[in-house]
Amino acid sequence: MPKKFHKRPDSLGGIIVLCVVIIITAAGLMVLLKQEPEPGKKTAPESVQIQTKAETVIDFNTIQENQELKALMQQRKAQYGVEKGVDIIAKSNESFKIGDITVSMKEILDKIRLKSGDIIEKDLKSKGADEKNKPGTFGIYIVQPGDNIWNIHFNFMKDYFAHKGATLSPFADEPVDGRRSSGVAKLLKFSENTVNIYNLKEHKLDTDLNLIFPLTKLVVYNMDQIFALLDLIEYEHVNNIQFDGETLWVSAN
Repeated sequence: MPKKFHKRPDSLGGIIVLCVVIIITAAGLMVLLKQEPEPGKKTAPESVQIQTKAETVIDFNTIQENQELKALMQQRKAQYGVEKGVDIIAKSNESFKIGDITVSMKEILDKIRLKSGDIIEKDLKSKGADEKNKPGTFGIYIVQPGDNIWNIHFNFMKDYFAHKGATLSPFADEPVDGRRSSGVAKLLKFSENTVNIYNLKEHKLDTDLNLIFPLTKLVVYNMDQIFALLDLIEYEHVNNIQFDGETLWVSAN
């Protein structure tokens, strides 16, 4: 009688499958154990990347070629009625580049505040912070060969009054009747106290207003401050201006 053969189960294949399952399970447990923090140990919060707005940099070197930048400067100058009196009008939260030097208005303003004895407040959580940090507007004139502080101010005034429909005579700053200071001269004298000279290369304020080197120094005008005063003055009453060295006012006659 022939022998019957029974097919044996493939025990080797079953063992291999079982080993694979054990290895995968062990690897999963190790990953979970690594992710779980140790008892009493705090996990560091995930870092959050906040995208900040890039600071605006006004490149004076490219104003003529950059039509968008040129239009922006023309628009800002037109707002104040100045054309040649300043080269750049920048906000307090902007920077500008002249030659290969870039400087931020914040850097200049911090130095001006320290010079005047004001405290620089940096607490953005304080009440009214939004108002305190509201961008101001500043005119920047780049000193050229042959400039002096008096002529810089005179050209600024000439620009302003031309916008208001009045033509300043080249002799408007000369004494009246050969003895009394003219109203324009008093305005110019007052403006010396309202502007700052910034040394571009040394990154510091200059205390000597008469010592100006071309292309290395800037005259900084606080446009909001100056025009708050100038807009109160009618040209026909300019010679009624009085100045005592500190305060400027317009007399009745």
